Amino acid sequence: MRRYGKHTDEDDVRVRPNRKGNRPRTSIRPKHEDASEGFVVTVDRGRLTVLVDGRTITAMKARELGRKSAVVGDQVAVVGDLSGEKDTLARIVRVEERRSVLRRTADDDDPYERVVVANADQLAIVTALADPEPRPRLIDRCLVAAYDAGLEPLLVLTKSDLASAEKLMGSYGALGVPYVVTSREELADGEAAERVRERLAGRITAFVGHSGVGKTTLVNALVPDRQRATGHVNAVTGRGRHTTTSALALPLPDGSGWVIDTPGVRSFGLHHVDPSRVIHAFPDLEPGTEGCPRACSHDEVDCALDQWVTDGHADPQRLYSLRRLLETRERREGD
Repeated sequence: MRRYGKHTDEDDVRVRPNRKGNRPRTSIRPKHEDASEGFVVTVDRGRLTVLVDGRTITAMKARELGRKSAVVGDQVAVVGDLSGEKDTLARIVRVEERRSVLRRTADDDDPYERVVVANADQLAIVTALADPEPRPRLIDRCLVAAYDAGLEPLLVLTKSDLASAEKLMGSYGALGVPYVVTSREELADGEAAERVRERLAGRITAFVGHSGVGKTTLVNALVPDRQRATGHVNAVTGRGRHTTTSALALPLPDGSGWVIDTPGVRSFGLHHVDPSRVIHAFPDLEPGTEGCPRACSHDEVDCALDQWVTDGHADPQRLYSLRRLLETRERREGD
């Protein structure tokens, strides 16, 4: 039933009062064309530390971004108080398109993706040669995640004073993945840091690794003026203790690149990676798939990889690692 007469004007229209006293909602979002560009260096409980024109400011995500969040490495648009003074707060109004995204899940059955870092160029996989023992399966998973995200992998092997790198590199040498071997003494005198720093020039490099492998110790050596807390390896469990609780981007002293220290991981789930792309992380095995039947699962009777390994083109442990990864992925697909 029509409430108003034929000839109504604005005074005749009833307007529901806005009890909150704020502006009415609209689907039109401001463009913020005058916003400043920033680089997210860390995130802590909803507060983001952003580098803007050489100043470090604290910001929070604007409500208009909805569920879209910013992570370390993101290029963002910021408005508000950009002075960087104490108790000031800016607002992130836009997250720019990402060049790369490194993701992981808690395990292969977890559908929730966690974005580790954005816009990185390189993934440094830090592994101790002893104390704790190397975990080749974790290395393989990190390689899969790196290739899937379009990052170049770099193996950084620590604690060579406790064990030789020869055995581990016997499995990974054929991959052509660049690597650096360091010892605790070399880190102390700066020699190891200099070798690693050469691999980081001009890049944004994310550091990942199992707890206790010396990842944060290495980062402290690379950026000596920004010391982060380090832990130790439990003598009973052989596991390290988490000391880095949030990712942090740090500029190299000469300004030639960035390192992003991330919390130690106990697992690196690959729920987000299509099983058909896992083989790309095994360049020593991939050429052998040319003789495989169509849609080969690489774990069946006619798989050509068995003969490829038998002929000495790759280490049998590499094929075992591939099939173990694929088995967990296929089991998840079948759930």
